[in-house]
Amino acid sequence: MIPADRLVIAPEVADALHDGRPVVALESTLISHGLPYPQNVEVATGSETAVRSSGAVPATVALHGGRLLVGLSRDELEMLATAPRGSVIKASRPNLGYAIASGGWGATTVAATMIAAHAAGIRVFATGGIGGVHVGAIDGTSPTFDISADLDELARTPVAVVCAGPKAILDVPRTLEYLETRGVPVVALGIDEVPGFYSRGSGIPAPTFVADVAGAAAVVRAHEALGLGSGLVICNPVPAADALPLAVARAAIQDALREAEAKGVRAGEVTPFLLARVAEITDGASVKANIALITDNARVAGLLAGELADKR
Repeated sequence: MIPADRLVIAPEVADALHDGRPVVALESTLISHGLPYPQNVEVATGSETAVRSSGAVPATVALHGGRLLVGLSRDELEMLATAPRGSVIKASRPNLGYAIASGGWGATTVAATMIAAHAAGIRVFATGGIGGVHVGAIDGTSPTFDISADLDELARTPVAVVCAGPKAILDVPRTLEYLETRGVPVVALGIDEVPGFYSRGSGIPAPTFVADVAGAAAVVRAHEALGLGSGLVICNPVPAADALPLAVARAAIQDALREAEAKGVRAGEVTPFLLARVAEITDGASVKANIALITDNARVAGLLAGELADKR
């Protein structure tokens, strides 16, 4: 359990939690490591606005001054967004203690945001896409055993994570297998296949699917009531108007993967390299899709949090 002196919950968020009103946690790595200024602030505030439009209270999570902050002010968002390059720690479970001890700014990944959300009593978290098993990490074709800490966090921390599925640059089938082994439900929303992140579909059948947010809320409530202990992945496809055709997205990703291998890109540099190259190859269409899905996931998470709060 995180001690009270290490966890600061913003007054608006604390009031909503006390009153049983819906709250949605939001991550902060997109602010510090995902998008340039001022686009990062625009997307962050857009996500918060989308949560509010669904009747919930947003709680963007970050680290500063040796504490986890659950709910950032606009000034704090600006400070994080404009912090000097390299000064913000990308915090996940393995380095969360180090990030806290540093006393500076830290941006939370999926794993770290889930930890903070659960500590605060927040049941729903919205992000773009979850991490997973990188291509070649298991079959030996990659020199690194690169599996995101997000997956084990989902297995141990009971928060419902609304996303557009695993990031499309990953080995999605093996990511799903890993989640199944660790007992993490993956539920597609409104479609019967796993969303393709940039594309609405991936061609990969969803382990389970529901028709709407009410159906997703029923699954979350039953999962929580059984005390199963894990999180859930609620997969919401990118809005159709902003989606890339699956063939276009796949071709761009394959080109980017070949370039990464040829250039010897390794470890923590792989994901940012691939995302940047896919953006270049698609002339920015992947960035447009990414921003659209982040905002829409926030909207859907607000609706889900509302359904859960109403039936509590």
